[in-house]
Amino acid sequence: MKLSEKFAKVAESKAFDIKHRQTINFNMNKYEIAVEAGLKQYQNHELARSRASYIKTQTIAHLDEFLLEFEDKFTKNGGKIIWADTSKTAIEAIDAIFKLNEVKSIVKSKSMTTEEIHFNDWAKEQGLENVETDLGEYIVQLAGQKPYHIVTPAMHMSKKDIAELFVEKLHIPLTDDAQELTLTARRLLREKYTTADIGITGGNFMVADIGAVAITENEGNARLCTTFPKIHIAIIGIEKVIPTLNQLDLFWSLLSTSGTGQKITVYNTLYTGARHENETDGPNEMYVILLDNGRTNLLAKPDKRQALNCIRCGACLNACPVYKNIGGHTYDTTYSGPIGSVITPHLSGMKDYKHLSFASSLCGACTSVCPVKIDIHNLLLMNRRESVEEGYDDSLERIGFKFWKNGMKSRRMMDLVGAGLKNKLLIQLFKNSWGKKRDNLKTSQKSFNELWKERNKV
Repeated sequence: MKLSEKFAKVAESKAFDIKHRQTINFNMNKYEIAVEAGLKQYQNHELARSRASYIKTQTIAHLDEFLLEFEDKFTKNGGKIIWADTSKTAIEAIDAIFKLNEVKSIVKSKSMTTEEIHFNDWAKEQGLENVETDLGEYIVQLAGQKPYHIVTPAMHMSKKDIAELFVEKLHIPLTDDAQELTLTARRLLREKYTTADIGITGGNFMVADIGAVAITENEGNARLCTTFPKIHIAIIGIEKVIPTLNQLDLFWSLLSTSGTGQKITVYNTLYTGARHENETDGPNEMYVILLDNGRTNLLAKPDKRQALNCIRCGACLNACPVYKNIGGHTYDTTYSGPIGSVITPHLSGMKDYKHLSFASSLCGACTSVCPVKIDIHNLLLMNRRESVEEGYDDSLERIGFKFWKNGMKSRRMMDLVGAGLKNKLLIQLFKNSWGKKRDNLKTSQKSFNELWKERNKV
């Protein structure tokens, strides 16, 4: 089954799954209320968005310079940089570090780049103990699933779902107390931090002028992943760099408010390298893997490269009516929702993933909430055009639109077929799509041309 066919099948199932929609609507509603309250901290939110957009756009335009500046500052402070052009290269680099240090156990904080390179699958194949320490990630790992949402991995699960999962996997008594469920995970994870050989994180930003990795979180698990293990590996997309430390306050607050409605997340940390001799905490070695994995494909396209401005806040997912109906797992990609539909065809191939850019109402809600003002809905249109120009449109679709175009341009051809036959054709053409869940399309018994002639007695 093609990925596009699988997407359509799963999307239809999820869209009419009442329990799924109730859970998502309940969780989304909480976010909408929180974000609306959080935005009140800004005197001029539009100005903040414009500034962030300008900084990111200028940075991406000079990405090579800022990445080299980051590398220079980070390595001078004792850190190590690995450039990974593909996910395969990144895994090979990680494998080399693991073998050199005889790594057996890993603690990992929330990271979409590790999902992108399929690190968890690789670690399982190698027989390594790999534990997700973010609560949401820990839940979906227990369930054997992928993250559902960029910010909230277990958004699709209710408290009841999680309680039943903990009973099955952790063998605890059934409880509906959210605090007790959280404490259960906390108790189990505490030992893992102190015994793990290595800690792996992502990175929200890289600060070029001081050579630092900036990580923002709410649970403190990323700090624990980077404090106890002797080695810290941060896997970060090359687009995450910003020029100066002075700009970080703008991005940290925009990220937290747009994502969860918080003025600022609970823990915000800068990592500038390994532990120095006079320091008591931190790893003996710190690596940053700079991941390309298709990002330079976007960088090479001036009209689309603004998609690299994304700070992964998840706001566009929360606003998207399509995402709210079909959910994150339906996309079957690392990055779901509107921004995922924009970038995935460039990261993973237009041929296989062009269908994502067509799975949008183009209402513009995503663009209106983006904290860095990415023109998401227009980028989706550009992807559609590119997929057709590259010949990835379906042959039957191409023939159908050719007939439609010729018919619409010719009144004689439009009037050649009567309403009855037109309706039969519409029913036949759309019976497996529109007609499955809706009333059949019908044309008027008389065309506009015929009605005009009758009214004006032509």
